[in-house]
Amino acid sequence: MERTLDDWIAEVAEELGIDLDVDVHGLLDLARVVAHGVARPAAPLTAFLVGYAAAQQGGGPEAVAAASRRTAELAGRWVAAAGPEQP
Repeated sequence: MERTLDDWIAEVAEELGIDLDVDVHGLLDLARVVAHGVARPAAPLTAFLVGYAAAQQGGGPEAVAAASRRTAELAGRWVAAAGPEQP
């Protein structure tokens, strides 16, 4: 049986007792932006911080989306501040 990313997310959520539909694509997009715009190691740490912030705001998909949106905007500011890449 081939397992998928969705299978993994479902099993982790069950193991941790989390009842939340995870926006996998949104979180992966955020991780991509952070990894390429800030630093690769920042991606998993940022995902943790987004989850933690969402939990502090009461949890749920809306809190995750809001924390993700704010973090993506911050990453965009970091990229802009760094200026154009030099070849």
